[in-house]
Amino acid sequence: MGRKRRVVRGRKLRIDTTVTETDIHYPTDSGLLGDAVRVLSRTMKRIEREVGDVGTRLRDRTRSVKYRLIEIGRSAMRKSEGALARRTEAYRKLMATTNKVLEQAKCFSEEVAAGVKRASTPLGQVLIEGLGKYLDQMHGLTVRVLKQTQARVLEGNRHYADKLYSVFEVHTEAIRKGKLSKPTEFGKLVKTQEAEHQIITDYEIFLQRPADQELSIPAIEKHREIFGRVPQLVASDAGFFSLENKRQAKELGVKRVAVPNKKGRDQGRSKEQKQRWFRRAQRWRVGCEGRISVLKRRHGLRRSRYRGMDGMERWVGWGVIADNLIHIGKLLRATGTVGGAATGGILGAAVGHLGAGAAVGGALGLGAGALIGDRIQALQQRQAELEKQLKADETELERQREELERIKKESKE
Repeated sequence: MGRKRRVVRGRKLRIDTTVTETDIHYPTDSGLLGDAVRVLSRTMKRIEREVGDVGTRLRDRTRSVKYRLIEIGRSAMRKSEGALARRTEAYRKLMATTNKVLEQAKCFSEEVAAGVKRASTPLGQVLIEGLGKYLDQMHGLTVRVLKQTQARVLEGNRHYADKLYSVFEVHTEAIRKGKLSKPTEFGKLVKTQEAEHQIITDYEIFLQRPADQELSIPAIEKHREIFGRVPQLVASDAGFFSLENKRQAKELGVKRVAVPNKKGRDQGRSKEQKQRWFRRAQRWRVGCEGRISVLKRRHGLRRSRYRGMDGMERWVGWGVIADNLIHIGKLLRATGTVGGAATGGILGAAVGHLGAGAAVGGALGLGAGALIGDRIQALQQRQAELEKQLKADETELERQREELERIKKESKE
């Protein structure tokens, strides 16, 4: 839509990555075990409520697990050898309890599959079968958590491969972006690429985090697919630099590649990075940081509230669409092409809802209306304050008149 309305022409391209976190608590080995036991116990309780006292009876061990978690948390605050020994022993007890809960869950699942645990209604039976499958799924995840806890806590292997960070969002990765405020983020890497006027032309969420250098050429090819031509300028940060990427970008037809290399000592590249066009391109590239900040603050990309990879795709996608609609609307309004409601109608057509788009466009005024509305509201508040002050002055004047009349009467007497 932006290309059709000539809001964006695709002459420039800037690329950056960020992390959208999954909706999980900070992962610890004890916390994951506690989550697994809680979910398994909760699921078995639901099955037992539906089928009654048939087959294996549930023994609730959640209170015992809670005590172990408290014990581990208290010992973790101390660094002495005695505290370490107590914490290790608490982990052993926690793992033993988790194994007992696993055995119960396996019995429940087998009895559901064999028809021992059956509901009295067809709808209830569908529910029971679904809960049995969920028990099987959680059983596998709990076994993974037990294995990694055994390796990390009891065997001291801190670099355990294929670590699980959540039993609810199993696709979560631990990503380090070098932030001082948050050294490790738990979520998925998101790539955004923009053209001129802050319009995001493409985004991608990666199942496994790639190196930034692997994203440059695919981004240029995607840009060519969208606009029918490669950009004249490509800008990104130093993490995207490689000589092979620069060579391939030139072969694709990119005239200027503004990607700094802070590690190399090549005099030619150092001289190029000091040229005016390169410095200007890097100043434009910094806008990616602001765009990502707006996406996170205004559109919620800091943390995905939807579950699973499909949910994250929807969450990020809606945030990008909302941000693009705002910028396209402002540009159309600023150029005077159409009015506020008409612009909103055009934007609504892009998402398949003409009426809603026109209503939003008319209500917001897409920039101008908002400014006028703020000014009117400020004037109304000022008028209310003046009326309040005037009423107070009239009350005070009436009081003084009454006081004057009283004094006159007293002087006559």
